[in-house]
Amino acid sequence: TWLWRHTWPRRHTWPRRHTWPRRHTWRLTSGRPKRLLVYINPFGGKQQGRRVYEQKVSPLFARAGIATHVIVTEYANHARDHLRTQAELDDFDGVVCVGGDGMFSEVVHGLVWRTQSDAGVDHHSPEAELQPCRLRIGIIPAGSTDCICFATVGTNDPVTSALHIIVGDSQPMDVCSVHHNNTFLRYSISLLGYGFYGDVLTDSERKRWMGPARYDFSGLKTFLTHHYYEGTVSYLPARGIMGNPRDRTKCRAGCLVCQHNGRLHQEQRAEAFSVCVCAECDGEWRTVRGKFLAINAASMSCACPRSPKGLSPAAHLADGTTDLILVRKCSRLDFLRHLLRHTSKDDQFDLAFVDVHRVRRFRFTPRYCQSDSELELDLRENGKRLFSQICRDHPACGCAPAYSSWNCDGEILTHTAIEVGVHCQLIRLFARGIEEPAVFEDFTNPCAI
Repeated sequence: TWLWRHTWPRRHTWPRRHTWPRRHTWRLTSGRPKRLLVYINPFGGKQQGRRVYEQKVSPLFARAGIATHVIVTEYANHARDHLRTQAELDDFDGVVCVGGDGMFSEVVHGLVWRTQSDAGVDHHSPEAELQPCRLRIGIIPAGSTDCICFATVGTNDPVTSALHIIVGDSQPMDVCSVHHNNTFLRYSISLLGYGFYGDVLTDSERKRWMGPARYDFSGLKTFLTHHYYEGTVSYLPARGIMGNPRDRTKCRAGCLVCQHNGRLHQEQRAEAFSVCVCAECDGEWRTVRGKFLAINAASMSCACPRSPKGLSPAAHLADGTTDLILVRKCSRLDFLRHLLRHTSKDDQFDLAFVDVHRVRRFRFTPRYCQSDSELELDLRENGKRLFSQICRDHPACGCAPAYSSWNCDGEILTHTAIEVGVHCQLIRLFARGIEEPAVFEDFTNPCAI
């Protein structure tokens, strides 16, 4: 019969479903989390954080047998404060944040602070050797830009991020500490910006009533006012490393640059401590004085859907360095050329007024430095003025400001004179880096990995 003729021969019988060799089973389960602490920001982005988690992520965690303890945040820095003092971290294998870059920053601040406190490390010492965090951090994107998720996964898809968490992927990541006069201010994960990006954020905070459109409006206004700021930048170059900010080498999954420079950083730190505790004694600090339109420190590419290349396309996630970008005073047209190159194939650093350095540490001191109390008072007063004329701050009016503000991952710092140090691979994410080649990647470049 037909059925008899098409009976599958016994020698071709398939093995039972889900039968895996023992070595593959170990690889799939060894790094997988079993219990997660989840923080949901219900207010960030389009206020879809809770819906995204309940409909797209929670069912996947349940199917994977992962137990979760969910906390819906009720106010700003709720997750940070809970991680610092109340969370029983020994009961969990990882921390997951559902929200945008601000929510991720809260979790990083809480987890890093808790780790250093438990280890007895002085947060306020710029020279302190911070201890790496034991728990990995997962990001479920539900914010406005989700820059961190885009730079570490390559997409802002909640399901993709959830799968990275389930399989237990691990991606190391650098963190910058920001200090002022031996006082800890904040940690920075992606961008520190003074001048243009600081002014954009400061002005946009005065116009929160405009919603997301305030960023475009404030960006245009800041570009038209065209402020420059005088100051001194001192930096410690990263010596002996693989790669440089202009070699077009993208940070990808299994990045050889991060692996090599990470090992090199550990060796150099051990050598420095065996010779001299102070990292400044090696005499390699360099100083630049001048008038700047923007001073940026990018610890990652800062790529996002609106800017696929980012501020520094060749910046790496875990190489123990940050790319210090100095944009000197120039014409509006030249500055516009620099900004437009962030979205094109042209090298945004190939301009006479732009310098870029890969550094371990740097300091900035404005020429006209107000006292902390005066700066805080000025920020409060400016925050109350929702409407302001563009010409009020225009240099042609003879009222050019003497100082800007630092934009630290979307938060305004109340100090202008700061010291920044990079802590190599301080945290780890549930991610594996971008696996697909970037849109603008140059495959003809022999330095590309």
